[in-house]
Amino acid sequence: MSLRYKNIIYTVVVLLAMYLVYKIRQSNDTLPLVSFSGKTMGPITYSVKYFDEDQRNLQPQVDSLLAVFNQSLNTYIKDSEISTFNRNSSFKFDLPYFYEALAVSDEIYKKTGGAFDPSIGPLINTWGFGYTEGVKKDSAVIDSLKMIVGLNRIDYNQDSVWKSDDRLALDFSASAKGYGVDVVLEYLNDNDIENAFVEIGGEVRASGTNLKTEEPWRVGILNPNSDEINQFPMAVASLKDQAMATSGNYFNYHIIDGVKYSHTISPFTGYPIEHPLLSATVFAKDCMSADALATAFMVMGHEEAISFLNNNTQYEAYLVFSDKQGNLSTYATSGISPYIKEVD
Repeated sequence: MSLRYKNIIYTVVVLLAMYLVYKIRQSNDTLPLVSFSGKTMGPITYSVKYFDEDQRNLQPQVDSLLAVFNQSLNTYIKDSEISTFNRNSSFKFDLPYFYEALAVSDEIYKKTGGAFDPSIGPLINTWGFGYTEGVKKDSAVIDSLKMIVGLNRIDYNQDSVWKSDDRLALDFSASAKGYGVDVVLEYLNDNDIENAFVEIGGEVRASGTNLKTEEPWRVGILNPNSDEINQFPMAVASLKDQAMATSGNYFNYHIIDGVKYSHTISPFTGYPIEHPLLSATVFAKDCMSADALATAFMVMGHEEAISFLNNNTQYEAYLVFSDKQGNLSTYATSGISPYIKEVD
């Protein structure tokens, strides 16, 4: 082939590539962004963003979906499936969410050696963080409640769930927000929406990319020194086809007799956790697992959490803890470190 023809072919290829890039960018620029927000699970806020050529407003469908989800797993609804089970010795599933929540919880419960345990409902209520008002109890009460805690005391199959002790109560508050994120995001994907971002109460999951920036979706990780009025990020994470959940003791706590008690209750001691780990952010394929693991890490503490991550490399995490001098320190797994930018 002569040099002349090679130059012609090269020029055509270059022009074709430039045209394709132009058309892709033009398509991204014109593809409409749909966004809406609302409330679910009581006072918890949610937000949804997605790119849709037809500009469909799917908020009514999302709200209906979340209403059904709450009817299954919200302990604040007296006739929800989980509330009905907590008052009885067994329950036959009607909606699809209870079984899935149990199955994933059981998996994380076993992987973490019980650090994540949704059967601590009685302890959560006793400390005033659940659906009944509670106050600090003495050690005898805590010890008696610990005797009935343990997800291994629950039996279930795809049809039903049952327990041997009627006092045992489930509470999926440590993973329900993440599970709700999964339900909404997967609904969007099922409706041919590939580029989407869903957030419920700070837990998020993203699919595709942010077509406005042509980059991954970005979300901030709260600095543990934030308060309810002054909130600022510790870092910013980039997400693509990934979920992220953070557990920390920023705002949800009680002060009893002048002592500040965290909302994270250890299923091992029956008391609120006390250790240097201030927040745990977990990255996983699904948000329910990420949410559950973030809670488990808060129970474990940063050293045990790091050991867990070294042995379970399918998960990524970003931990913030106090060092021996009381300064903030961080740890990021190697897989997520390139996608986290700390804020000065």
